[in-house]
Amino acid sequence: MSGITIILQLLSGVALFLFGMSQMGDGLKKVAGNKLEVFLYKLTSSPIKGILLGTVVTAVIQSSSATTVMVVGFVNSGMMKVAQAIGIIMGANIGTSITGWILCLSYIEGSSGVAQLLSTATISAVVAIIGIILKMFLKKQTSKDIGGIMLGFAILMVGMQTMSGAVSPLRTNEHFTNMFSVFTNPFMGILVGIVFTAILQSASASVGVLQALSVTGSITFANAFPITLGIGVGAACPVLLSAIGTNKNGKRTALIYLLNDLLGMVVWGGIFYLVNHFVNFQFMDTVMSPVLIALLNTVYRMLTVLVLAPFIKKIEKLVFTLIKDTAEDVEEQADFDLLEERFLEYPPLAIEQSHLAMNGMAKKARKNILRAFSLLDDYSDEKYAKVQEKEQLIDKYEDKLGTFLMQLTAKDLTVVQTQQVSKFLHTISDFERLGDHAVNIAEVGNELQEKKLAFSDEAQYELEVLEAAVREIVDMTVECFMEDDLRKATNVEPLREWIGILCNELKLRHVSRLSNGKCKIQQGFAFNDLLTNFERIAAHCSNIAVAMIELESDNFDTHEYLNSLRELHSGDYAMLLEAYEQKYDINGYKKAKKKEKSK
Repeated sequence: MSGITIILQLLSGVALFLFGMSQMGDGLKKVAGNKLEVFLYKLTSSPIKGILLGTVVTAVIQSSSATTVMVVGFVNSGMMKVAQAIGIIMGANIGTSITGWILCLSYIEGSSGVAQLLSTATISAVVAIIGIILKMFLKKQTSKDIGGIMLGFAILMVGMQTMSGAVSPLRTNEHFTNMFSVFTNPFMGILVGIVFTAILQSASASVGVLQALSVTGSITFANAFPITLGIGVGAACPVLLSAIGTNKNGKRTALIYLLNDLLGMVVWGGIFYLVNHFVNFQFMDTVMSPVLIALLNTVYRMLTVLVLAPFIKKIEKLVFTLIKDTAEDVEEQADFDLLEERFLEYPPLAIEQSHLAMNGMAKKARKNILRAFSLLDDYSDEKYAKVQEKEQLIDKYEDKLGTFLMQLTAKDLTVVQTQQVSKFLHTISDFERLGDHAVNIAEVGNELQEKKLAFSDEAQYELEVLEAAVREIVDMTVECFMEDDLRKATNVEPLREWIGILCNELKLRHVSRLSNGKCKIQQGFAFNDLLTNFERIAAHCSNIAVAMIELESDNFDTHEYLNSLRELHSGDYAMLLEAYEQKYDINGYKKAKKKEKSK
């Protein structure tokens, strides 16, 4: 068999192995439904539980990377703290070694009796037949998913056999056996383990390939140990990639996975080679079998967790030192710290804490809208990503505040306190929706950038007028809420009405430009999307202001209040509407701005 044929056969075995492992893991996750996720973020009250949970879940889904990527997502969304994630990640490193023991089944050989029944060919055939029956002939989805698991297992075993068959002729190849003498150098072995695993994106796959190579009789303990050390570090590659685009806690969680294996490599590699320098271990030349490699991998990972588990707090502190919080991050965390459950026993304090946290939410929503506006004129990928990131933060505010306030309603509250809690519950969803519209506007900015679109000067000017009005209503709403200023709150609805009138007028103007050929249809879609989002932002601002006014007067019929307000159109309301009409009149806005600059 030529060298090229061997390499191609080996790579085809790796491909089958990876596909089978992916198929098996996906099927297991489908059968488990959302239970895995529930276990991951609920059953982590102590480091020991976290380690056990991470071990079991990873043994089930056959991928420490998949487990850690899930955990990164939970930490990123705020459902889990960084400290809770450390235990699960440690457990995941133990759980991933189970795959090596499963693969040992593929090396059971025999021509008769029990050995033949347990051979790879027999096991794979039986599992594949049952799997295809379940997947093709049964209607129940769970049965189909179980069939997928069994087919994945069969493909995995066939992949291992293909790899073993490919390298089997190398047993007697002198050049091949001599090549492995290079890997007795620890640094070379570690480097090979890191690079190979980073390419395959799977520690289990790398261990499987190492087990396949061991059947040639060329792999000794001196070769296998440094490669095993490197495999753990290389497996961090997909986890680190998954952290791109996450918040700082998500990145810290991904870094923990790398640190866990890096520290294990340094500690055990350093101790082992230092002791070997003086003692000169006799087992260094021991020829490794698939079982011995599985044992080495498991023992190394368990010892690493055993050494690092007592230092979970130190590891947490280290990742926070490596990825530092900015002043803005500290401010955000301070807002969430206000919503501690112990404050619920003191309703006046809890209400005040809620107001302060909501002020933080209001400011974040306003800042994100302004950030989105800036993308329309000066687009950058960094600012676009920031809008998305802060939207997740605003969602987190809504979740934490909503939970805290609902818990507070169960307490013995006075009439005034009940009104205040009701006001907050009415307004948090509107502040959250402001964040959603910021994302929508940012996406329009992204579309304009990617498609190289630009509005006409006339359309650009109209958007400038409307954007100025929306900026004012957002500023006014946030300020009146933070200051509990009912007088300022009454100024919001007249401006919202004028923004609505303005949006309708601009839609008609844009239709006219489209029919005259001044603008193209693609620009028309983007323009209308912006008008819709601007109008909805104003509507949510109105909801917040009206909730403040209504709940203060103990009247919850917002619809009736707004109808009567608009129908009357008298007194202060009419004066304010006229003032906004003059300030944000399409024809007079430019003159007013020039006059304002000349003062």
